[in-house]
Amino acid sequence: MVRRSTFALGAAAIWIGSAAAQDAPASHQADPTVYEVIFEDQNFRVIAATWKKGATDKPHSHPLPFVVYALDDCTVRVHNPDGSTRELKNKAGVASAGPITVSHTAENAGDSDCRALLVERK
Repeated sequence: MVRRSTFALGAAAIWIGSAAAQDAPASHQADPTVYEVIFEDQNFRVIAATWKKGATDKPHSHPLPFVVYALDDCTVRVHNPDGSTRELKNKAGVASAGPITVSHTAENAGDSDCRALLVERK
């Protein structure tokens, strides 16, 4: 069975050209305390993301399209460079595609850790 839905970061992302996404480092480069590359070859990069309760990651972008798989039910508050925010609810076991995304930060606004896997095609 294939489950399709929109994961918070993918749903809130802005479609842009990859050059514009370079205004902040890629997630795994910007904040290795949240994002850990767990597999990489010439075709794919798999990143494990863990936002501790109440944590906000460092400004980052997603310069490549990706697939994200939520491991926990959690609430993420996305902070955009223009000061706007949006609160998003993620559901464990839901996978979706995410676009190239400009600089932003993600805050775990829930009461427990929030984990996800990101798979980027290179």
